Amino acid sequence: MYTARGKIEQTDLLEEYLPLVRRQALSMQVRLPASIELDDLIQAGTVGLLEAMGRFDATQGASFATFASQRIRGAMLDELRSRDWLPRSVRRNARAVDEAVRSLEQKLGRPAEELEIAAELEMGLEEYRQLLSDTNSGHLLPFEVLVSEGAEPGIEDASLDTPYHLLIDEERRRQLVEGIEALPEREKLLMALYYQEELNLKEIGAVLGVTESRVCQLHSQAVSRLRSRLADSDA
Repeated sequence: MYTARGKIEQTDLLEEYLPLVRRQALSMQVRLPASIELDDLIQAGTVGLLEAMGRFDATQGASFATFASQRIRGAMLDELRSRDWLPRSVRRNARAVDEAVRSLEQKLGRPAEELEIAAELEMGLEEYRQLLSDTNSGHLLPFEVLVSEGAEPGIEDASLDTPYHLLIDEERRRQLVEGIEALPEREKLLMALYYQEELNLKEIGAVLGVTESRVCQLHSQAVSRLRSRLADSDA
């Protein structure tokens, strides 16, 4: 049971960190379909903040700000995953692209080109690019999801902050960094512009000299390469 003083301190802490929830929600929303409401992200993030307040252990060394930030973002990602709006046919196509990329790059020993992937899938280049557009429209923060497979636990996984899981986290990040380094130069630049510089699709298109839809296609292809590489690492 909370004391009256404890309630006041908790309320003060909540008010202090609610702006952080909003900032993270705004940052995430710009990369999501228009159907995702800002209020939904804020609500999920607030739940994450409350969970962080209940679970924080100052003896573990991390600051509350760092701990809360991780739990807020994890709660938002959990909310997005729970929606699962990607049609089954699109998931099937995405898996087919992953398998084609994985098979070709194992065989070739280098990043497969678009024409080679299209041929492996027995389709024309334009049909393949449309498939990339379709699969990209359903991906939610694919880079974040890749990282979170071995990195930031969601709220329900908070008990996994053990030395073993931290070691797995570090190994997963290393594999992901290596995978990004192995991408074709244009896709590597795209990932840096999107996830590090936080440019939007229009701005990235201007840098690369392509349309926004082409940026989406290249992004989807890069994510497929990364998923395939991580799958090989786990095999």
